[in-house]
Amino acid sequence: MYFNRDQISDEQLIAFYKVLVYPRLVEEKMLLLLRQGKVSKWFSGIGQEAIAIGATLALEADEWILPLHRNLGVFTARQMPLTQLFRQWQGSQQGFSKGRERSFHFGSRAHHICGMISHLGPQLAIADGIALAHQLKQEKKVTLAFTGEGGTSEGEFHEALNVAAVWDLPVIFLIENNGYGLSTPVSEQYRCNRLVDRAIGYGMKGMHIDGNNLLEVYHAVKEAATYARQENKPVLIEAMTFRMRGHEEASGTKYVPPALLEEWAKKDPVSNYEDFLMHLGLLSGEDLTHIKQEIKSQIETNIAAGLSDGPILGNTAAELADVYAEDSSTLNKGTNSPNSSIANADNAIANIARTNSACTPDNNPGGPATEKRLIDAIADGLRQSMEIHPNLILMGQDIAEYGGAFKITDGFVAQFGKQRVRNTPLCESAIIGTALGLSLSGFKSMVEMQFADFVSCGFNQIINNLAKIHYRWGQAADVVIRMPAGGGVGAGPFHSQTNEAWFTHTPGLKVVYPSSPDDAKGLLAAAITDPNPVLYFEHKALYRSISGLVPDDYYLTPIGKAKLVQEGSDLSIITYGAGVHWALEYAQQHPQLSLSILDLRTLLPLDYEAIKAVVAQTGKVLVLHEATLTGGFGGEISAWIAEHCFHLLDAPVMRCGSLDTPIPFAMELEKNFLAKSRLDQCIRELAAY
Repeated sequence: MYFNRDQISDEQLIAFYKVLVYPRLVEEKMLLLLRQGKVSKWFSGIGQEAIAIGATLALEADEWILPLHRNLGVFTARQMPLTQLFRQWQGSQQGFSKGRERSFHFGSRAHHICGMISHLGPQLAIADGIALAHQLKQEKKVTLAFTGEGGTSEGEFHEALNVAAVWDLPVIFLIENNGYGLSTPVSEQYRCNRLVDRAIGYGMKGMHIDGNNLLEVYHAVKEAATYARQENKPVLIEAMTFRMRGHEEASGTKYVPPALLEEWAKKDPVSNYEDFLMHLGLLSGEDLTHIKQEIKSQIETNIAAGLSDGPILGNTAAELADVYAEDSSTLNKGTNSPNSSIANADNAIANIARTNSACTPDNNPGGPATEKRLIDAIADGLRQSMEIHPNLILMGQDIAEYGGAFKITDGFVAQFGKQRVRNTPLCESAIIGTALGLSLSGFKSMVEMQFADFVSCGFNQIINNLAKIHYRWGQAADVVIRMPAGGGVGAGPFHSQTNEAWFTHTPGLKVVYPSSPDDAKGLLAAAITDPNPVLYFEHKALYRSISGLVPDDYYLTPIGKAKLVQEGSDLSIITYGAGVHWALEYAQQHPQLSLSILDLRTLLPLDYEAIKAVVAQTGKVLVLHEATLTGGFGGEISAWIAEHCFHLLDAPVMRCGSLDTPIPFAMELEKNFLAKSRLDQCIRELAAY
């Protein structure tokens, strides 16, 4: 194996060796502990160390790296304490993720490392977001994201590389081509001769290197980083290597031909580099042994400290407290959960008269107010938020000069510029991942789904990246996703869903669904202020059909607080979105019935105190929503009322939802589909109980 030591001193060559052999010796210790039953699982990177080490050494210490299972060398080269790393692998509360994650599924801001998720591909787009942040700050920094040859088959790979290319982002995408995706060989993974050949299709620089040659990796990544920083462009590197052990130890390597293992054993990155150093006369065999003994001694000391930890103890309060990042806004503190709000519900019953705020928004700033449609209130809230938060970036399909599908961002480019109001390619997943990457670098972002239906293309990023990242390693996901939703406009099955229930059972997300212009403005501003991921639903049929007085000044409406729209004594309707207007219309048409109408406004976290209060007010409850009945959010509300408010009920809780079918296109079929068509029947049945 030829090593090019160009511009690398003797001292550096020896230092490189110590950094290279360290993770190999750690792994050997971990495999021993695995056999002893002291470690539950291990993903071995033996034989691949040169890629992680060479790449990390080539970057600056404050440039972000997004590694995978077998990149122990990234963590050790960034000098993460081995004792805490071992605690992480053991699931200790003193690990980086407090026992909530395993192996390398965690990150550390201090070390500029972003942890992976098991889905592999989604981390590539996060690198786009970090690189975009550097670009916006005019910092000459590069971001490096690892993937395997198997990961290149995922759509996430294509989306992330395409966005990086289109936006000229300084990202290095490094493919570790180790021959197998678990047991699937590359011959069954792709048909191109070399994966790096795909670079030309994205319009980016490509490099093909020997991943087992430490200095070749180092020089290549250094060259790529210099290019990316200077030219503000991405680079794709394919590093050829081999996985000498199983995908994880339990899977073994029986599917690998023995001759192939023998061939790659001769290319071992550690032993070959040792031969190189001895050939130069920099180290003798005795020197190598001495270095290894010193490192092994350090490893034993660190591992012993990690093994001394006591058993992990569950703490419900601590677990719940870490689901969301702390919000600096007082309006969003103390949001409700089923565990915290029951004790306070009786106070809410006593004070229910004071919760009626149908005419004015919460925290009304006073001053002038203007009659606005829902769509104008949303645009107003978004525009003022852009003025309040100079670190807020808007992203979405056609949102720039065109102004978005519904014209909410019309004129924003002229006011805020194309750096902050960004058209995106058709890649919902990559853009949501990019938003998370921006969050890692201190930016806020708003992603507009052209229609809420299209969010399914970004589902993985929302459910597994945005929602879980704070709980996993304390990183906030400061992202708002605007979701134009709902039927009543004859748009058919793919442009009419109200799909909030997809997200309400995912801890870590917040789900907001305003029904009035004043709430739409205040809740959007609050969602953008909140450091947690917020799904902000806005009903398309209400955009231009309803209006109301909206304060001209900037204000926040608290997330997690319902609003009593109307008080009554006969029965209560708990609803949100378009359902609020259906309920109000019904009340006006049936003055003989005294109806309480509670607008939830926020579905996650839910205002259990307000729900209990409105149940107590009438003893009869109808939960109304536009989503289909089965699996709709009304089921959760009904179950909670039955469990906690049974003594307050005079009748069973009833639900009124839309048909359990896709949403039809023809207007008459859609009217029949919507829950509104069954509202009268449900109310009559409940009133007569």
